[in-house]
Amino acid sequence: MLIKIPNNAEDEKMKLIKILALATLVASTQAGLLGAPAYSTHGLALGPALYGPAAHAAAPVYAAPAYPAIHAAPAIVKAAPSVDYVAYPKYQFNYGVADGHTGDQKSQTEIRDGDVVKGSYSLVEADGTVRTVTYTADDHSGFNAVVTRSGHAAHPATAVAVAPKVIAAPAYAHATYAAPAIAAPL
Repeated sequence: MLIKIPNNAEDEKMKLIKILALATLVASTQAGLLGAPAYSTHGLALGPALYGPAAHAAAPVYAAPAYPAIHAAPAIVKAAPSVDYVAYPKYQFNYGVADGHTGDQKSQTEIRDGDVVKGSYSLVEADGTVRTVTYTADDHSGFNAVVTRSGHAAHPATAVAVAPKVIAAPAYAHATYAAPAIAAPL
């Protein structure tokens, strides 16, 4: 008895493809993805055209499970109360900072009544001047700001000490050579 051992990788690949195709077909049939066959042999549909009527009893027919009918509950619709979720915008606030340690001084105030906003803020600039911005905003004119500066800009003159430029003379090392040793005549 001779057993053929394939030495070709293509033969192994073809066998694997055939096995996978067969397993896919069987799984599809068993899962109900393919139509239920009239006659079945191990899950493969052979049909009467190929082999005639089956010699064994017909495959059992499974009825779909009977689920109780589910009816939706009648919808109860209530009219939502008419509520205006957008409140009328009206507020007023102001704040200010006066820090003597750091010198930080600023303030802001704003008033809103409906769609009209009016306000101003001021701050001390680095040069000592005070910048004040007065603004208004509404639907008719849009946003308008007027910027003013008050005070005199002070730029303190700081004396910067400049060290004199010193250039050192290059240092030369003089090589000293020892006199050659001369042997005394014999």
